[in-house]
Amino acid sequence: MKHTAFFGDAEHTFALTDPMIAELERITDLGIGALYLRAVNMGFKLADLVEIIRLSLIGGGAYPEQAMQLTDTYGRNRPIAELYPLAMDILDARWGDDKDDNEADK
Repeated sequence: MKHTAFFGDAEHTFALTDPMIAELERITDLGIGALYLRAVNMGFKLADLVEIIRLSLIGGGAYPEQAMQLTDTYGRNRPIAELYPLAMDILDARWGDDKDDNEADK
């Protein structure tokens, strides 16, 4: 349920844990299924992508302040084409696509 990717300055681990999903649902006022469908169908808000990345950084082990700094620096005022694939990889990892999971994580 984790995804590792380069974001901004280094490789980072992204994970939408249950508490981070609850916060994402609160922020977006959507259930995770509806948010996923909105993203897949290209009906997302830009803020959705940034929040998926920020909250999954926290779920992956970053301190909240570090996650905010990373998304403020590398997730805002960036091309959507940079953010969308990362956000979708993060959602797909939680949805159950284990292509990026290590053998030890299975």
